[in-house]
Formats: sequence, structure tokens, C-alpha cells
Amino acid sequence: MTANETVGRSDAPPTRRRSLLGSWDTPVTSYYLILGLTVLLVVFGLAMVLSASSVRSIAREGNAYSIFLGQAVYAVLGVVALGVTASLRPVVYKKLAWVILLGSFALQALIFVPSLSVSALGNTNWIKIPGTTFTIQPSEIVKLALALWLAAVLARKSELLSRWGHVIVPAVPVAAAAILLVLSGNDLGTAIILMLIVAGALWVAGVPARMFALGGALMTAGSLVMIKVSDNRLGRIDAWLGRDCGVGDACYQTKHGLWALGTGGWTGVGLGAGREKWHYLPEAHNDFIFAVVGEELGLQGTILMLLLFGALAWAMSRVVVRHPDPFVKIATGAIMCWIIGQALVNIGVVIGALPVIGIPLPLVSAGGSALIMTMAAMGVVLSFARDEPGAREAFAARTGVVRRSLAVVGGSVRRSRKGRSTRA
Repeated sequence: MTANETVGRSDAPPTRRRSLLGSWDTPVTSYYLILGLTVLLVVFGLAMVLSASSVRSIAREGNAYSIFLGQAVYAVLGVVALGVTASLRPVVYKKLAWVILLGSFALQALIFVPSLSVSALGNTNWIKIPGTTFTIQPSEIVKLALALWLAAVLARKSELLSRWGHVIVPAVPVAAAAILLVLSGNDLGTAIILMLIVAGALWVAGVPARMFALGGALMTAGSLVMIKVSDNRLGRIDAWLGRDCGVGDACYQTKHGLWALGTGGWTGVGLGAGREKWHYLPEAHNDFIFAVVGEELGLQGTILMLLLFGALAWAMSRVVVRHPDPFVKIATGAIMCWIIGQALVNIGVVIGALPVIGIPLPLVSAGGSALIMTMAAMGVVLSFARDEPGAREAFAARTGVVRRSLAVVGGSVRRSRKGRSTRA
């Protein structure tokens, strides 16, 4: 099976097709769905960050809006990143995949420089921007870089991926290097997301299922080793399995997250009226923002968020199905596994289905590097969606209609003015 055969045939004609969407199923549907859902999630996230962070902002800065304003700035930068990545053609990403990957590796390696590295919550996964107080998380750049690089490599070998050697070299060693670089900063959560990216790329590329069984076993074994060598991770597993705990223990955060969800009921206590954010729930505006959504907006709010992410997954899968380029298919599949997989892991942690893993809810949680790079990734998918069969022609036609309409309006205005001047 090759990338062209994965998830159905993609050589659909660039004409309008009948489906569940009816007349809405056009070549530009994927583009507008992805763009609209991204904007909705970012705006929803800004509202929830404002609510979840207000108490902490007052305690830290004396201003209820300090964290929110910072996140709003990151959202603006994310819009710029999305605009830039969406404006490039897929061929540009294909040509620059190696450069982007090596650049991300170089940035990630800066965590080994003591004067630049920053540690928090047991992880050394940030670097300072010299001369400023700002930090960036280079592992977020590695996510996008790895997705694009895997797509470029696997697309060229699409007819050879039934052979073990072509699957392993060079994809597996380079992906392992990326994962080990991130793990060197003790960030198992991001490493797991990188594994999801690799799995998504290989699956969409058409790698046989028997190879996934071995790969899954190796990744599971590696994760168990990483857990075994860390007392902190062992403590989280112990807490997840049901140990009673107090304020300073590993299960404290999960317990208060579940209390927040239970308190919200069906309709929630009201936006801004949550109690757990009053220094009871750690990282309320970040990793556990889904608990605040459940408390303040209730089950309705959490279902709405799940529906938004589900719709985003479906919109991205349309690009995988419809686009004829294997590179686009694989890159979109990898990015989809990153964003949707990370959302599911984050939500699984909050509801207690998974042990605590420090990863944010994409597009919603507070965090600069994560928001900017996730929006940049969505811009890449928008670039792919705009390159679907018939999409560019449809956009050009719509632009032509707008220009002709403006010309008609402008001509009418000029004739009206000329008529008035003649009568005068």
C-alpha cells in the first residue's frame, strides 16, 4: 500500500461532489473549515485563559489581565505565523524539509548550554532569548520540522515501504534522534507526541501493519524504561493507580481536576465563577484548562470542545483523502496526529484516564511557543488545503467575482457623480 492508496483514493476530479455536506462540499471546503475551526479554538482558548488565570495574575502582578494579555500577544504572533506558512506552496516545504529539521535540532541542542537553558517542573526544555526575558520551547519547532521531514522522505520512497530497510533508513534513526534530544531535557510528554507524529506519518505513508506491531512494542519498551529510571514518573504512575494523596502528592492535581469537572455538572457554575482556579488546581490556565472548562461551562462546554477538535480532525482528513501529492498526505496526517493526539492525551490526563503528563491542550492552553507553532502548523495544512484539486481555480474565480463586483460598483458611482455634475 502506498501513500496514494491510504485513506481512499485522492485523485478526485476538481468538480463539486455530492456528499453529506451537499452543496457545501466544494474544493475550498477543507480550507474554510480548517481556518474557521482554528480561529474558534484560539478565541475559545483566550476566553478560558482569561478566566482561569485571573486569580493567579492578581496574586503575581496585581492585575487580573497580565497572563491573558501575554497570551493575546502570542495569539497575534500565531496569526502572523499562520499567515506566513499558509502563503507558501507545498513544494517549498518539500525543498526546505532538511533545512527546517536541522535548524530545529540546533535550537533543541541549546538546552545543553547552561547560560541559555531554563528548567521548570523538572524539565529543561526552554531556552532564553539573549538580552530579553523571553523564552522559547524548541521542542515545539521540532514537532513541525519532524512532520515535514518525514513526509519528504517517505513520499520519495512510497513504492518501497513494504521493505524493512526502506522503512527504517533514514526515517527511524532521525526520528529517534529527535526524540532523544527532547528526552535529554526530561520531557517525556513531548517525546510521546513526537512518537505519535512518527506513527501518523508511517501509517499514512502506507507502512504495513506488521511493522507497526514491532515499532509499537519498541516504543512501549522505551517508555517503560524512561518511567523506571525516574522517581518522579514512577510517583505519577503510582498516583494514577489510585494511591491516596495529600496536597504535595502527585495525584493532587488530578483529584482537583476531577472535582472541577464534577462541580460543573451539565451547565457549569458560570464563566469566571470557578472555584478550583483559586490556588487549588495547579496549572489551571495551562495543562488543566480543560478542567476549568468543565467547571465553568459544564458538560456542554466540554462536549463543544470535543466536537471542535473532532471537526478539525475530519477537516484535515479531507486533505489527506483529496490531495494527490503523497508529501501533502503524509505531512497532514502527521500534523493531525500531533494536534488531535495531543488534545486527547491532555483530556485523558484531566479526566484521570492517563497519568499526569505535562502537555498543553493545543490552541487553547496558555503558552507562547506551543500556540505559535501549533498555529504555524495549521497554516501549513491551510497551504495544503488551498492546493487541493480545483481549490486554486475556485479561489481565483471568487477573487475575479469580487473584483468584477467592485468594478461594477465603482462604475456606477462614477456614472452617478458624472450625472450630478452634468445636471449642475
